[in-house]
Order: sequence, then structure tokens, then C-alpha cells
Amino acid sequence: MTRPTPRLFLIRHGETEWSLNGRHTGTSDIPLTVRGEEQIKSKAHILVGEGKPIDPQNLCVALVSPRQRAHRTFHLLFEHLPKVPDHIIDESVREWDYGKYEGLFKHEILAIDSKWEIWRDGCPGGESAQEMCARVDSVIAKVREYHRQYFEEGKGTRDVLIIAHGHFNRVLISRWIRFELALGTRFNVEPGGVSVLSYNHSSLDEPALNALNLYADLK
Repeated sequence: MTRPTPRLFLIRHGETEWSLNGRHTGTSDIPLTVRGEEQIKSKAHILVGEGKPIDPQNLCVALVSPRQRAHRTFHLLFEHLPKVPDHIIDESVREWDYGKYEGLFKHEILAIDSKWEIWRDGCPGGESAQEMCARVDSVIAKVREYHRQYFEEGKGTRDVLIIAHGHFNRVLISRWIRFELALGTRFNVEPGGVSVLSYNHSSLDEPALNALNLYADLK
């Protein structure tokens, strides 16, 4: 039996006050703005439901960051349905830990260290680039095992959903397609944007990026 190629839907939470003004938001638990909630509600009926791109019947697992901006995004996506799917609140899909740079604007960080580059240097008191890469790689391994069990053994269903954050998602996209972490800087991931990660030629050995920033409110 030929099964449909597995997919990972990777969604960034909706707009927050800090995502709007450019503060580094890692562990801080900042809520969605009113506009952020509307960003998600406006796409929920297009994106989620029976026969839609994200069909709850096809969801093998949903992993959601513990931060309220991500958890609220998940519930807004599914609140129009009779039942919200089961989901796992998972620290492994949290945002990059910015440590001493939490809540700062980039220009404030550069005033401290003029040569700072998160993709190379990580964050003092938070996660290094190597630690972030290792965490994201562990999430990818988990997703690929769900996909393998479905595609090769018929266990579970086709799709995985992750609701997470800007830097996390950019790192995951880069690592999914076997690029270095630092190439994540080449991907813009907008608030509320949907990325679709899958495989070429129905081969789990050929990970691919199918779509980026679907349904996002592009600036």
C-alpha cells in the first residue's frame, strides 16, 4: 500500500507586543496582541478542518511550546471545531533561550557586544548555537521517527504539527533540509506563518521544504 508522504506543519505563534517591536522574546511569557489573535482566527477556517491542509484526522501528534503565545495560537486554530485535538506541551520546542539578552532590542545587544551574531555566538547565560542546534536536531529526530512509523509500518497518521517561535522555526527549517544552523538567518518566519516540511520523491532520505509563510500577514 502506497501511503501519502508525511508532513510537518510548523507554525509560528501570532503577533505579540515584543515580536512587533523587535525585542528578543524567549522565556518571557508575552501574550498575543489583539491583532495577533485575529491573525490566527482569520486563517483557522482556511487551514484547519476536515479536508483542509491541517486535518485533525491526519494529525499523529501536535507539539506546542509552553509559552502562552504558542499555546493560545494552537487553541485559536482549532476552536471552531467540535473538539480540540490532543496535544503535548513540550519544552523542547520552546524559543531560543536568550539568557542575558532576554527582552533586549538588537541595537541594545550590539552596544554590549558590537560583533555579536546569534547564529554564531548564541546568548550568554542562555543557549549557545551548539546547544540550540542539538535541541532542534533532537526534535527533528522525534518527528522523523513518527513519520517513519507511519510511512513504513502504517502506525499512526500522516502529519505532525509544531507550534513554536521565530528563531526556533528558522533553525528547524535549516536543519530539516540538512543545512548548517547559521543558514536559518536566510529564512524569514512571520508571526502566524505556516511552513510545510516534507520529503522529495516520497523518500524519507530526501527532506524538503514545501512551503514557507503560508497565510502570513506579510509586511
